[in-house]
Amino acid sequence: MLKVLLPGAALAGALFASTGFAAAERAVPLPVAKIDVPATTATQTAVFAGGCFWGMEAVFERVKGVKTVTAGYAGGSRATATYDQVSTERTGHAEAIRVTYDPRVVSYATLLRVYFSIAHDPTELNRQGPDTGPSYRSAIFPQDARQAAVARAYIAQLGAAKSFPKPIVTRIEQGGFFPAEDYHQRFYDRNPMHPYIVRWDKPKVAAFKAGFPALAR
Repeated sequence: MLKVLLPGAALAGALFASTGFAAAERAVPLPVAKIDVPATTATQTAVFAGGCFWGMEAVFERVKGVKTVTAGYAGGSRATATYDQVSTERTGHAEAIRVTYDPRVVSYATLLRVYFSIAHDPTELNRQGPDTGPSYRSAIFPQDARQAAVARAYIAQLGAAKSFPKPIVTRIEQGGFFPAEDYHQRFYDRNPMHPYIVRWDKPKVAAFKAGFPALAR
C-alpha cells in the first residue's frame, strides 16, 4: 500500500481518470460451500489475510451480519506487530482482518465465499496487486477446528471445480491477531480520495455490491 496517507484531491482525481478503475474488478462466480460451521446464537470471529487490509476491511464491513471489522497483523508475535516492523517483511505477520459476525445472518462459509471471490486474489503468492512480500500473503487463520475443516474443504472444492485459472495458494495458518494502528482502522471510509483507495479498493467494493447484492448492506 502507499505510505503517503493523505493526498490532495487533485492527485486522486488524476489517478482516477488515468486508470479507469471501474472496470478493474469483478466478483469471481464461485459455488456455495458443501459444508459450513453450524450457526449459534453467539457472535463468532473469523480472521483472513489477503493483501492490504484497507480493501479487505472495506469489503467485509459491507456484508450483512458482520458486526465489526478490525485491521491488524496475524501470524507473528505481539512484540513486532507494528506497521513499520511488519513492512520489513521479516516479522512473519500477514496484514489481516478480524471479522466478528452474527452466524444467524451470515455463515462462515459465506464469508469464505466473499473472501475468495472478491476480497482478494487467492492465486497470487506473497503479493496482491501492487503490494509484494509475505505480509501480503493469502492466508486463513481458523479460530477453531470447525473453521479449519470448513476452510480446507472449501479450498479443495474450489480446486476440484477449477474455479480459478491458476492454483489456489491460500494457506491455513495458526497465530494470534493484533490490531493495527488507529490510522489504519476504517481507512477506506475516512480517506475516500486516497490514491490507493481510488485505484484498488473502490473497484473491489463496487464489485462486491454487484456480485453479491443479497449480502450487501
